[in-house]
Amino acid sequence: MNHGPAVVSSSADRMRRHRQRRRNGLRCLTIELRGTEIDALISKQLLLGCDRDDSIAIKRGLYEFLDGHLRA
Repeated sequence: MNHGPAVVSSSADRMRRHRQRRRNGLRCLTIELRGTEIDALISKQLLLGCDRDDSIAIKRGLYEFLDGHLRA
């Protein structure tokens, strides 16, 4: 009897991704940025001014900032 592919619940998928991040040594955080912090990313040329409301571009700029300052 074939029941088709198993359906993975969203909570099970979240847990799978959480465990994979842990194995990779990563942590997932939610942070709040002030407008002045976004302005700083722009002034450091890590973010384009036209992307100040684009959350993906802001993440990318913040990752670049952290990589440049925290990498050992």
